[in-house]
Amino acid sequence: MVSTEYERRIAARFATFDQDGNGYIDREDFSTAAKALLAEFGVTARSDQGQALYAGAEAFWQGMAGIADRDGDQRITREEFVTGAVKRLRDNPGRFAEIARPFLHAALAVADQDTDGHATLADTARVLRVFHVPEDLAQTVAAALDTDGDGRIGETEIIEAFARYFTVPE
Repeated sequence: MVSTEYERRIAARFATFDQDGNGYIDREDFSTAAKALLAEFGVTARSDQGQALYAGAEAFWQGMAGIADRDGDQRITREEFVTGAVKRLRDNPGRFAEIARPFLHAALAVADQDTDGHATLADTARVLRVFHVPEDLAQTVAAALDTDGDGRIGETEIIEAFARYFTVPE
């Protein structure tokens, strides 16, 4: 892949985490994402699902900070993200899945309206829109996540796709 294309893709991934667009990723970005997801599905923060989502967001933040926050200022700059997180995650995609799993598991539970362990394609698209994915793309991505074609998205499908998306090859 041409370096400029790689940089463009990395910038898009960085923007996914930088929820408030202030130029760095921090704990607040993860809390903001959790809060928005709970609001979308009408789940209270004090519920078991809400508490699990916030705990998952904190674990995800701690994992990301641990591999990318080189100067220890509790913020991940775009440069730290590119040189730290992306390289380390690309070298070990399984590690990324471990870091993301608690948050993704809890997000799936919030989106799983019938509590069968899976989210519908429509609810998966809702989750993606909360994370600033445009409507048309959210529908396409949700359909692509349904690797077995059953109309439902499970935890394994989400985690594998999430790891692939963020472990961008050069």
